[in-house]
Amino acid sequence: MREKKRVENLLATEADLIRRGDDISAYFDLAREGEAVDSDLRREIDALRDLVDRLETETLLSGENDARNAIVTIHPGAGGTESQDWADMLLRMYLRWAERRGFQTVLYDYQPGEEAGLKSATFAVNGEYAYGMLAGEIGVHRLVRISPFDQAKRRHTSFASVFVSPEIDDSIDIVIKPEDIRIDTYRSSGKGGQHVNTTDSAVRITHIATGLVAACQNERSQHKNKDRAMSMLRSKLYEYEMEKKREATKKIEDSKLDIDFGSQIRSYVLQPYRLIKDHRTKLEVGDVDRVIDGDLQPFIGAYLRMRRDGK
Repeated sequence: MREKKRVENLLATEADLIRRGDDISAYFDLAREGEAVDSDLRREIDALRDLVDRLETETLLSGENDARNAIVTIHPGAGGTESQDWADMLLRMYLRWAERRGFQTVLYDYQPGEEAGLKSATFAVNGEYAYGMLAGEIGVHRLVRISPFDQAKRRHTSFASVFVSPEIDDSIDIVIKPEDIRIDTYRSSGKGGQHVNTTDSAVRITHIATGLVAACQNERSQHKNKDRAMSMLRSKLYEYEMEKKREATKKIEDSKLDIDFGSQIRSYVLQPYRLIKDHRTKLEVGDVDRVIDGDLQPFIGAYLRMRRDGK
């Protein structure tokens, strides 16, 4: 069914390209006859450019797991409320990006900060090529701004880390033995408001050998949360093993070799000037608000082209 849907999308896209090309040709014919079609023609050309940019991005997604759904985890760095608020801003940015793409998102785990922001968040992005497009977001994201929490209005630098793994379905066998894991239950808490505690239905599973953790509090029943957490753990273990394999063959991207708070992949500067810069691709975007509101495609496309060229 997944392959059927992929082929149907390809055929629909081909038909859309042909239709748009025919429409633009028709507008040119009308223009030659003296019709005022400038605004319509510009709109069609802009729409075609957006479609071609999207298709170019998809042609760069040829990795083994690029077509899969993605599981994204965000953690704030040192810095207390500042970094926790920045992590929450990143969560909103990715959710807005997914909404723009027409992807479905499911928030699996959300641990609120004491004053603002979040301590950790895990969510799924369900859609074709979600993992391939988000894989380049793995790493540390740095924010520079005038702190809304500092009465002296001083400039602060905050960090948050993003990790992305492909969602692994039952067709890939990842064996997890009962003795290899520790299962903890805790009270689930809702996002927003007073974060009112509900029931002891939330589940956290720790893989003892690797230290990998998967948690879920999205479902009402403990059983469903456990199943979802196990699914996430399998995905994380798969990515963990793939990471070790890439390191062994020395083909892992430099940006993913050392994910710590001294190796940020992107800086978001709001003060004293406004600029977002990707330190790997050197892409710079001045429209900060648009990016933070979810327009990540320029950075995703630049990263995929860099990966293709092996730079």
